[in-house]
Amino acid sequence: MSEPGKIEQNKTLANINPAMLLAGDYPRLIDEWQVVPELWDSVRFEVDHNSSLGLFILTGSSVPPDMSKIIHTGTGRIGRLRMRTMSLWESGESSGEVSLGELFASPLKIEGYNKLDLNKIAFLTCRGGWPMAIGMDNEIALDQAFDYLEAVEKRDVSKVDGVERNPARVHRLLRSYARHQGSQASYGTISGDIAANEAYNLDKDTIASYIKALKDIFVIEDSEAWNPNLRSKTAIRTADTRYFSDPSIATAALGLGPNDLINDLNSFGLFFETLCVRDLRVFADSLQGQLYHYRDKNGLECDAVLHLRNGNYGLIEIKLGGDRLIAEGVATLTTLASKIDYTRMRAPSFLMVLTAVGDYAYRREDGIYIVPIGCLRN
Repeated sequence: MSEPGKIEQNKTLANINPAMLLAGDYPRLIDEWQVVPELWDSVRFEVDHNSSLGLFILTGSSVPPDMSKIIHTGTGRIGRLRMRTMSLWESGESSGEVSLGELFASPLKIEGYNKLDLNKIAFLTCRGGWPMAIGMDNEIALDQAFDYLEAVEKRDVSKVDGVERNPARVHRLLRSYARHQGSQASYGTISGDIAANEAYNLDKDTIASYIKALKDIFVIEDSEAWNPNLRSKTAIRTADTRYFSDPSIATAALGLGPNDLINDLNSFGLFFETLCVRDLRVFADSLQGQLYHYRDKNGLECDAVLHLRNGNYGLIEIKLGGDRLIAEGVATLTTLASKIDYTRMRAPSFLMVLTAVGDYAYRREDGIYIVPIGCLRN
């Protein structure tokens, strides 16, 4: 619909004879359909008069269409699919020897060999899962996230709702968000961080407006809190955990490259967590599940809880690797599992420590799985 030289022609045709645009072999893909939002209703009408499934695929940019021009919601006719950046399995970096879905069956043995070292993980974190970047020369591949960030700051974040936003302020906010990823930082905390690190401050209402716009164009994707039934009356923190949709957005916002991550392993751990959360979300979508985060008032925290529609769930801790960090992850998983009231909800299907490095994927004697991200698939 946005082909140069044919935009007005396509718009006119969509308004006077939309059936012509929809005619053709199925499935019929209409790219940048939001150029003429009324096409939504035309598709819905065609679907109503055809009993088959999978007739049309509507694809578009990250900036959502003007839904005010659409009469019917499409409920029961049109399903929505969120397109994410590519997981390491999809981009070919993971061997895929360990299936996340199969872990729900609690296998007695898993096998996998990890070919990714810490330097490669640092590069993949900064490169991100952008399809265009896959297979490019390293330096050029790293530029993709910076180019994306510039487009977001200068154009997309203002196009989403027609509100002009200062690119410099958007950049300051993204830098602060990157510093607080993996935490439950409030808008007030982010505002204070901006004031402490930048010359200009943003109030909480402005931050809320900016963050909503960034969520609408899929730059930010926070993780909701998981609320299990516990044996004790421990208060569970319900604040969302801050994440970007891809780890490379965070590194680009802070101007970091792979060497910067290697030289600061504590920070690297947070960026790696975002990479793992991205992959787990991709896999969760295919397994009809959702990813959550757990934290209680005593500071007990579980990085990821994968909960399926059927009620099965797995607890996941994310660590760079090494015996000490893996032991910390195991202790966290064991403690949380012991707090759950199994008379009121199911026991977890699996406990897993997801690592950056380590030669092998394996099942410990206590049943906890140790899996490098370079072995995992859906």
